[in-house]
Amino acid sequence: MPRILIIDDEKSIRKTLREILEYENFKVDEAADGAEGLAIAQKEKFDIVFCDIKMPKLDGMEVLERMIVLSPDT
Repeated sequence: MPRILIIDDEKSIRKTLREILEYENFKVDEAADGAEGLAIAQKEKFDIVFCDIKMPKLDGMEVLERMIVLSPDT
């Protein structure tokens, strides 16, 4: 089952995306801000990451840049 991480500071967006994706049989994890999302991504492997750009603590671009550094495939 493909795994997806949703990183967004708006709870309603995370909830809606989770409902849609779980209905389509994806395993979904979520984070409320960039720092939390990065911490989760360091511990788990995901097939897809949906990441908001404007967020507190770490913005989405910084999160994705750090994830690229963490990726063993790069």
